[in-house]
Amino acid sequence: MKVLVLGATGKTGQFLVKQSLQQGHMVTAVVRTPSKLTIHHDNLKVVQADIFSADSLVEHFNEQNVVMSCLGFPISIFSQVTQYTESMKAIIASMRLAKVKRIIAMTSWYTQTESAQLTSWMVRWLLIPMIRTLLNNMYEMENYLTEECMDLDWTTVRPPELQNAPETDTHNITADSFRPLDKEMLTYGGYFVPDQDGNPIANAVTRGDVARFMLSQLNEDTWVKKSVAMVTV
Repeated sequence: MKVLVLGATGKTGQFLVKQSLQQGHMVTAVVRTPSKLTIHHDNLKVVQADIFSADSLVEHFNEQNVVMSCLGFPISIFSQVTQYTESMKAIIASMRLAKVKRIIAMTSWYTQTESAQLTSWMVRWLLIPMIRTLLNNMYEMENYLTEECMDLDWTTVRPPELQNAPETDTHNITADSFRPLDKEMLTYGGYFVPDQDGNPIANAVTRGDVARFMLSQLNEDTWVKKSVAMVTV
């Protein structure tokens, strides 16, 4: 499969590129600074483009099977973050021009403000306020996909706090039955993955597991046109 990766020089993006190549995909990494991506492989093409410009992106989208985004932007405490929606609008315009239908994009747990009310006080009162501007813009991006991109097969993947570690040996199940066992990847159609009491079941996941889950969606349609929270326990 031909996989185009955005945010490939980021920590999660590098795991995504490596795992895509390990699975035999042809990977195009669209980056701002090519020298920052130190991965070398015969099936990897690294190109430079402006993620906020459809004119800059579209030539690289031609003939791709899927767009996968691990884009991340700096925290801004005193001003609004807009880069998630701005870049997504350019990405979607490029996809439509290039006739690419599938996009899988990473966001986060707790993008909706009230969804963090059941988490720990440290997360609720310290962490969330620090990153709220990021989460707000992720939420806007998710709503943009929901409301204006139903002609495309999109999925937004919501992980909790990211640990810079490879994938774990876990199985992938849906947490609808609230019966998590040891060493399982749990998914849930909400803003976080709950335990049997409705509280967040965990607070972190490895970047490798996020990349693994995103790639698993290449052959799944369960979460097409939906947002999914995921975690490993």
